[in-house]
Amino acid sequence: MGKSFEALLPEHEAFIAKQHIFFVGSAPVSADGHVNISPKGHDVLRVLSTNQVAYLDLTGSGNETSAHLDENGRITVMFIAIEGPPMILRLYGKGRVALPGSHEWERLVPKFNMLPGARQIIVLDVHEVKTSCGFSVPFYTYEGERNTLQNWAEKQGEQGLLDYWHKKNMTSMDGLPTPIGQKLSTGTYNG
Repeated sequence: MGKSFEALLPEHEAFIAKQHIFFVGSAPVSADGHVNISPKGHDVLRVLSTNQVAYLDLTGSGNETSAHLDENGRITVMFIAIEGPPMILRLYGKGRVALPGSHEWERLVPKFNMLPGARQIIVLDVHEVKTSCGFSVPFYTYEGERNTLQNWAEKQGEQGLLDYWHKKNMTSMDGLPTPIGQKLSTGTYNG
């Protein structure tokens, strides 16, 4: 049922392009640390090559993925078919964070439609692509994106977002520093 590939095939890219949601998984090295699984919506993911994808990460109540990537780089991105033929597609690899003002941010940001509350770009170098059946995933109907986060971010403004990041995004729930937190604490954040 499941198949493994060294890179994305055209049919994988076509499948990804049709999805309205994906999930990101990461974890700290510590056995006591929390495994994080985070859903992502909106048109924020880009396939950069057959072995690289990136997504525009929007402000959230936590910043777990960023902290985990800074510590160990491990990341999995999962897509599931909620409409049409069943399939689950997972991308395994090493990730990193591109912050505003960095060379990687400047190179990647033109590929995205900038959304209010964008805080970083997560880049994943894919070393394995796996598909599996998805036979037990139920059907859902896509009704549209929620604008709640964007409305909230616009209302905060630039200073309000910086204040929020200071309060909620400096460290992970396990106390690991985040790249944004490191930049904010040294006063070198260019967001």
